[in-house]
Amino acid sequence: MSNAQERRKLLQRLTACMIFLALFSTVLRAQQATKADAAQYKVQFVNVEPDVKLEVLDWGGTGRALVFLSGLGLDAHEFDSFAPKFSPSYHVYAISRRGFGASSAPVPTKDNYSADRLGDDVLAVLDDLKIIRPVLVGHSIAGEELSSVASRYPEKVSGLIYLEAGYSHALYSPALGDMIIDAKDVQHQLDLLFAATLQSPSDFVNAEASVARFDQDLKALNKRMSLQPPPPPRPANAPPAPPILLAIVNGTQKYTAIQVPVLAIYRDSHSPGETASAQADAFQSAIPQAWVVRIDHADHFIFKSNEKQVIDEMNSFLTNLPQ
Repeated sequence: MSNAQERRKLLQRLTACMIFLALFSTVLRAQQATKADAAQYKVQFVNVEPDVKLEVLDWGGTGRALVFLSGLGLDAHEFDSFAPKFSPSYHVYAISRRGFGASSAPVPTKDNYSADRLGDDVLAVLDDLKIIRPVLVGHSIAGEELSSVASRYPEKVSGLIYLEAGYSHALYSPALGDMIIDAKDVQHQLDLLFAATLQSPSDFVNAEASVARFDQDLKALNKRMSLQPPPPPRPANAPPAPPILLAIVNGTQKYTAIQVPVLAIYRDSHSPGETASAQADAFQSAIPQAWVVRIDHADHFIFKSNEKQVIDEMNSFLTNLPQ
């Protein structure tokens, strides 16, 4: 086996490892999540492309529409006990993305679950239900859907609310990088190399920059892991990560600019190795109009751990949005 092939196989193993680490805690939470007693809602299904329909919950209400999008591995029922609290003042919806809840589950390929494909699903629901310029509210991985919609079609939304969702999958910071996005860039450069299409000096400069950025990611990951206790060994019979989750992670895209009004709420962690604070700083720097809020003593499910604070911040943001 050549050195190039060995490097490529190493990169693939590292990428698979990073995907597993990125998914591990969220998948555990998803498996442990239980559905709360829900306020009365209507369930409907919207066709977003041939043979693909999405489950939509509608809690009713009047006024501006709020559309909730769930975290990785979860569905619209993640918001059963939270979203209805806004129905006295807003028309409240939640969407189960493809692959989850009662929505259709197309074959788990990168194209079927890319960030823009998931964003297009949201747009299809808005168009079908005649939801005009809503505020999109996303938790965790749903930040990529918010950014996909708003970066391409800002006229379709009146604002975005990121609930522990404004991380690199939602807004890429060159200073911080992202293990998966940067690994994909390196893989792209390797594909060009193996196809003998790296030819000009600028091609090699781009390839060198991609490798250097990924090297920084590896060093940063190693530093973070050195500050944390080692994880328990993975059981030999542990099931692999679900293919749809892997397809969503592999479908992550790079978003760098958002022009609509934004509220981004983060947990303010002071634990060694945590990156939430740096991500919040990067988000504020890249999106000057963003209203960035940091909440102490919160966890990733911030709208549950700190419900009142989140509701207060959301209401303040929504009240100040232009009509």
